[in-house]
Amino acid sequence: MLNPYDWQEAMNNRIAYIINRIEKGAPVLAVSINAGILMFTYRRQSPKIFEIYDKLAFAGLGQQSDIESIRVMAVEFAHREGFTRSEQDVTVQRVVTAVSGPVKKSFADFSYAPTLALSMFAELGSTPEQDCYYVVDFDGDYHLHKNSLVLSGRSEVGKPLHEVIGPKTTVEKAVKDLQALWLDIASIQGEEEVNIEGMTPEVLLMERNSPRENVFREIPI
Repeated sequence: MLNPYDWQEAMNNRIAYIINRIEKGAPVLAVSINAGILMFTYRRQSPKIFEIYDKLAFAGLGQQSDIESIRVMAVEFAHREGFTRSEQDVTVQRVVTAVSGPVKKSFADFSYAPTLALSMFAELGSTPEQDCYYVVDFDGDYHLHKNSLVLSGRSEVGKPLHEVIGPKTTVEKAVKDLQALWLDIASIQGEEEVNIEGMTPEVLLMERNSPRENVFREIPI
């Protein structure tokens, strides 16, 4: 039988194992501008940024299978809510709450493998000030952010993105700025020089005043 000290040591080892697995993952950047929410990262193979619902986006950092499990969970919940309730009831808060429970369970229960992923959920508002960003940590806790967000396995990420990229910044200029900031942030994560050879930039814009029903648009660079 585990005593409290054994349990604490086992939990600390679990946390260290998870952090070691995800801290070197490619960061994901997101910022609110007048045109919408712009999300940027680099990937090697599988996509990292996804559409979840009409104005909800998801991005993950960590083990790809766990990222995919969280994405599927969020999509299924969002569409079930939209079908049984209404589209207006599908909010980022409800999706995040639904996702956090299973993640928390896998973290706290030693009979389960922990979720090796950090998750970002973004909801497009009518104005940049109304945009919402949530991070779901590997332990199931979640945190609300406004204006911008850096999803990273490390805490040292520099200045908030929205202090560098203002809401009036054009999409083209914001993409270039995010690309430069991504390289800086990735360098902070432990490498003096980041090698992006073989990696593909991934840029997604949720358009704020899109004439199209689908507000998601991939930006080629």
